Amino acid sequence: MALDPTSGPALPKARTGIVGFDDVTFGGLPAGRPTLVCGAAGCGKTLFAVTALVNGATQFGEPGVFMSFEERAEDLAANFASLGYDLDGLVADGKLAIDHVRVERSEIEETGEYDLEGLFIRLAYAVDTIGAKRVVLDTIETLFSGLTDASILRAELRRLFGWLRDRGLTAIITGERGEGQLTRQGLEEYVSDCVILLDNRVEDQITTRRLRVVKYRGSAHGTNEYPFLIDDQGISVLPVTSAELGYGVSNEIMSTGIGGLDAMLSPGGFYRGSSVLISGMAGTGKTSIASSLVDAACQRGERCLSFVFEESGDQICRNARSIGLDLKRHVENGLLRFEAARPSLFGLEMHLARMHRDIERFQPSIVVLDPISALRGPNSEVQATLLRMVDLLKIRGITAVFTSLRTDGTFEDDDDLGLSSLMDAWVKLVSVEANGERTRTLYVIKARGMSHSNQVREFQMSAAGIALIDAYIGPAGVLTGTARVVQEAEEHAATLRRRQESERRKREVFRRRQGIERQIAELRASLEIAEDEEAVLVTEDEARDTVMKKERLIVSARRGAAE
Repeated sequence: MALDPTSGPALPKARTGIVGFDDVTFGGLPAGRPTLVCGAAGCGKTLFAVTALVNGATQFGEPGVFMSFEERAEDLAANFASLGYDLDGLVADGKLAIDHVRVERSEIEETGEYDLEGLFIRLAYAVDTIGAKRVVLDTIETLFSGLTDASILRAELRRLFGWLRDRGLTAIITGERGEGQLTRQGLEEYVSDCVILLDNRVEDQITTRRLRVVKYRGSAHGTNEYPFLIDDQGISVLPVTSAELGYGVSNEIMSTGIGGLDAMLSPGGFYRGSSVLISGMAGTGKTSIASSLVDAACQRGERCLSFVFEESGDQICRNARSIGLDLKRHVENGLLRFEAARPSLFGLEMHLARMHRDIERFQPSIVVLDPISALRGPNSEVQATLLRMVDLLKIRGITAVFTSLRTDGTFEDDDDLGLSSLMDAWVKLVSVEANGERTRTLYVIKARGMSHSNQVREFQMSAAGIALIDAYIGPAGVLTGTARVVQEAEEHAATLRRRQESERRKREVFRRRQGIERQIAELRASLEIAEDEEAVLVTEDEARDTVMKKERLIVSARRGAAE
């Protein structure tokens, strides 16, 4: 069950302004109480303390005092100038006071009356001078290096922490890690209200920094180890993302910039905020398709952030020109940003922390990881890292595009690091070799929440862009490339032959019809002649009968007269 930081009375907290850390602690450090930051040399204790101090002075209106027992003020200012911290300027503005206390063991007289009154007076003067609300003591064991009496040391430690509480100062005390315990003296962690442990470990020659909140009196807090990043932009902590899957979803459709691919998805693109996996063998066009999605988004005025592990941003821009995409102008307009790093440069946690920080600062609408298969490490760690990245992007409603190199064209290969099941959409690219050539084909294996084509599409890349072509599917199987062209030509020829044969049969029938009709006409004409002849003969017979009747009448008349 997740912790609820809002339940119960709220503990006053002082925000540090450190990316991610305030999320881990549900608000920052305990206000008006001491916090111990401990760890081995080089883990970032002083940087953490200075960052919290500077952010308090510049962002939250809380001036601070930095009291160093090792570094001089001028050395401290010079060291942090490389991170953009103008300590001298803050001192001049009265927002920060830096004091170096020189502790020499030979000058310390150990008696039962040894105390820190001088330190309290010096610290109180600095606090009152600028009205400080925050104090950093760096490092605590140097202050007590001259003490060997454990009872005196413990008493003075308790008095120091009590003095800070009584003054209501938000204090950060840094301390070196001891043998088998958090600090050298083994007491600081018990009298502190909050204990933060920084760790800098090396595995397989790769350094990873981790932060853990060991305790936090009166407040819930994250209990995991969190990777944190130190670079030229300061310090940032990566919180472990929520496991409750409570993020919202969008119904907005985002075009891919490839008309044929949009046509394979019933809404005309992917849902905004979804995670899209583009996988395939080498040379199948994974980066090109991802570049098309980025170009389409930038043309809509959206910000895109691309993390690349195998090519530089300039190289990707140059290569994209071959398919008609001008990514360089988007970079110049500030809409597209490339973050290129070799996979072996950082550990997985550091890569994740770097991505988290860059996403928080750039606020992109689309994030591309190209390719995730370049990340190196145990499969379980890589899976955990990618799961947290997917979760991070989904919570923020960012559309994520992951490319992954697959070693073959099957659907059952297990080299996708378990990421395919996390994806909302999966586009699979396969290279098909036939007839002495290689052609590219595309499948939409899944697209959650939308109907999509289950057909294979051949896609071609040219200066005009990416075009998807229907592959030939028939008795001969799926044909692409010249095999498809040849098959289409053969089908066209067969269709032409069938059409010509049909036309020939039609002509033959026409000719036979004409012959029969001629025969009918001739027979009809012959019949008409016979009918006409018969009519003439009948007429003649009738005429002869009439003449014969007349002649018989004349003969009969003559015989009567003679008698």
